[in-house]
Amino acid sequence: MVRRLDAEAPRLPRCPMADLDFGQRPNIIPWPPLIYVGALAIAAALQYWIKFINLDALIGKIPVLAGVGLMVAGAGIDLVAMITLRRRGTTVLPHAGSKELCTTGIYGLSRNPIYLGNSIAMAGLAAALRWSWLLLLVPVVAAAVTWLAIAREEEHLSRRFGGKFKDYCAHVRRWL
Repeated sequence: MVRRLDAEAPRLPRCPMADLDFGQRPNIIPWPPLIYVGALAIAAALQYWIKFINLDALIGKIPVLAGVGLMVAGAGIDLVAMITLRRRGTTVLPHAGSKELCTTGIYGLSRNPIYLGNSIAMAGLAAALRWSWLLLLVPVVAAAVTWLAIAREEEHLSRRFGGKFKDYCAHVRRWL
């Protein structure tokens, strides 16, 4: 059978992200919680099936309380960041549009303190549980959050707040 070149090709379903207006919202899917919870599940499975004996032993030298301290510090950073957003009247949801650009307080130290806090808490959990796989996944999670959430949130904020956001980016780093 010969196919004509001008024949209409079969249509593939459209990606929901194709219709996303970054000026209204950064994402349709709330990626960060899915990424962090997914990494925890993957780490648990890998920790059960594939042991890193040397790395597990090295992590075992870290006091459990140090891991707990990191978890508390990460949760504290999250809480302060969420309170800051709420006080400014904007959302903490990673897939909802921002109403206000927060540039002071903890947002004067990091443009993404919630993700920073989540990553610190994840590293602390890895230390407390002695899970080398979870510790190894922390930078992978940070990269995934940067790609799937932060880059899109920055596009959203850039379209919504223009030069004000550009100035903010020039003075405050993405993570730390």
